[in-house]
Amino acid sequence: MAIIPQLELFSWEDIEPLGDLERLRLVLEHLPDEALMAHLEKSRGHGRDDYPVRAMWNSMLAGIVFQHPSIESLRRELSRNGQLRSICGLRAVPSAAAYTRFLRSVMGHGSWIESMFDELVKALSEELPEFGRRLAMDSKAIASWASRPPKEKKEDGRRDLDAAYGVKTYRGTREDGSTWEKVVRWFGYKLHLVVDAQHELPVAYTVTKGSRSDVKEGHVLLDEMEKRHPEMLKAEVLTADRGYDDSKLLSRCWDEYGIKPVIDTRRLWKDGEQTRLLPGHTNVVYDEGGAVYCYCPETGARQQMSNGGFEKDRGTLKKVCPAKAYGITCQGREQCPVAGGCGCRSQWTGGSSRRLPGRATNGRRNTSTGRRWRG
Repeated sequence: MAIIPQLELFSWEDIEPLGDLERLRLVLEHLPDEALMAHLEKSRGHGRDDYPVRAMWNSMLAGIVFQHPSIESLRRELSRNGQLRSICGLRAVPSAAAYTRFLRSVMGHGSWIESMFDELVKALSEELPEFGRRLAMDSKAIASWASRPPKEKKEDGRRDLDAAYGVKTYRGTREDGSTWEKVVRWFGYKLHLVVDAQHELPVAYTVTKGSRSDVKEGHVLLDEMEKRHPEMLKAEVLTADRGYDDSKLLSRCWDEYGIKPVIDTRRLWKDGEQTRLLPGHTNVVYDEGGAVYCYCPETGARQQMSNGGFEKDRGTLKKVCPAKAYGITCQGREQCPVAGGCGCRSQWTGGSSRRLPGRATNGRRNTSTGRRWRG
């Protein structure tokens, strides 16, 4: 019998076809929540137990898996779905007030939730050999139920006093060369994430006001990883979009952790500059995106130089003569000073121009379910 080896230990393709109840069972069976449950039960004391802690917790997890947008939506599902009530351990549907009290209790145990997350990251790193090797950093807007800051600043359990306005600007170039820009505004929060780019699973996260700078929070994410999951800082690559193009962040990734920061560059050149002369060379230029070009000494024709690898000891990117790399004809090859190639030293100063950037990994970084709970 020809045995087919398992290609991956984890694949989203195995999860997505499952029904909601099967996915909920996976969550209930593998979430390391026993310590939290025992603590909540102890805190509850010996009063009435109409809605047990574990059943309430399971139903909250069901609301996330089933993608219910509110507590009332979840309660309607529980009311009509006896099988779901049975899986959660509920005899009757909890009241809205019961969920409000339970949510308030759970939110007061944030450190326990973080410990559960840390346990899962540790388990993944043990089960998946490649986990954490290639990382990606990004942020996600989370809108508040409120549309603007409240006039009354007194805390009453209903007002959203922590949210702030956030803005994200997306820019790009169409196929015809024209540029486009999209501005997204919201009132609420930001979920900042570091994920494993291969398995599309989170490694670290923070939640901030919507106005928080991505690049500033990027340093906080690295701090969190250093404190909670130092093994993740042995990654080979960290990818991100140009919102994280910052000289300090780039230097920290490479100089402190040896992680290659593959981060797109911000467009900072003014006055319509397309290229600049590479220092120390007479016929080599680079553009703001990091591409390097050489000019033929004989004809003046321009060709993009090929990548020849990275010299870690010198901190230099090797660029290869296009005639040598691609076999094209170059009339001035004999007298060309870079016929043997050249090196482009990585420079973080100023945050941009002489780095050779890559594009961010577009994985499943939107791990937030988008749910906005309120009782």
